[in-house]
Amino acid sequence: MKKALKIALLCVLGLIVVVGVLVWMEFSPLVKGARSCEKLDNGLYYMEYKGDDGFDELMAKGGFESADQLASYAIEFLSKGHYKPEVKTSKESFGCSALTVTTPDGDILMGRNFDFPSATGVVMHTIPTRGYETITTFNVEFYGFGKDFKPEGFKNQYMCLTGLFLALDGINEKGLAIADLMAGDSIETHQRTSKPDLTTTAAICYMLKNAANVNEAIDLLKGIDMHSDIGSAHHYAMADASGRSVVVEYVDNEMVVVESPAVANHYLCEQKHNVGLAEGDNRYDRLCQRFEQTGGVMSKKQLTEAIATVSQPQREGFLGTAWTMVMDLKNPSVTYYSRRHFSKSFHFKLSQTK
Repeated sequence: MKKALKIALLCVLGLIVVVGVLVWMEFSPLVKGARSCEKLDNGLYYMEYKGDDGFDELMAKGGFESADQLASYAIEFLSKGHYKPEVKTSKESFGCSALTVTTPDGDILMGRNFDFPSATGVVMHTIPTRGYETITTFNVEFYGFGKDFKPEGFKNQYMCLTGLFLALDGINEKGLAIADLMAGDSIETHQRTSKPDLTTTAAICYMLKNAANVNEAIDLLKGIDMHSDIGSAHHYAMADASGRSVVVEYVDNEMVVVESPAVANHYLCEQKHNVGLAEGDNRYDRLCQRFEQTGGVMSKKQLTEAIATVSQPQREGFLGTAWTMVMDLKNPSVTYYSRRHFSKSFHFKLSQTK
């Protein structure tokens, strides 16, 4: 009897160990990613994730055409299917600016401001099981996690892994850089064919994971149905290590590509040229003027100063510039500044850079 009981207990213990190992194998990349989260500055955090990023499965499902559906899928992925919530994302608009230049040494840089009424940015450094290594940024307030939410404490840090599916800007190991900006009006893009569906910010993750340059990124966009994230029009600033810089816009659900080193929050394409240009908003003109004055050649310091001049100060009801980033495309890396603290920089290099 005692021998049989001992054997039974050992079998149960063995089963518990096996189950524990299997659970750890399934969740350990996510747990490690959550635990990597650290505060850099007021309003800016950093985390690393290595493993299956869930994006291949998302595309196999045909994607999603709304930010709420995408957020629900993200939570389902993080729970490995054990939790399937309904999630409501934020719908606030945002303003931004970007400029791409060449350095005196021939390197390619893109500078970018992200302006928002309120924001907590998380820098997500991802090395996926398949696809390119990326460094992206997202705003946790888009997911509606609650007032005064901060990526602090394991639960909140784990929730921030939802950023694997949403990016507002970023760079990959091949030197492709992309930033999302409001385009100038409230006309949403909703392409509905038989192609997979992606929202504006999810498409950034998709492109950076799979495209090595601007041409490949555009080809990927041609292969999906695009859907606006937050009830507004969007356009992308894109640049790569070759020095090509474009703005991708959508007019009447058709993609339009404009060659331009600078972009702000109004359309650049011929069909809607200057639609959305607010009175007194001269950010785009100022960036173009700096570009022309230098012949498009600036040092990293000069570009940082140029993009800083069009960053937005805080005012009542508006945070201003939540973060500024300067991306080096030939030596894939990015330098961040949080909330116009330009004396305090945070530099990250993509580890798989050849």
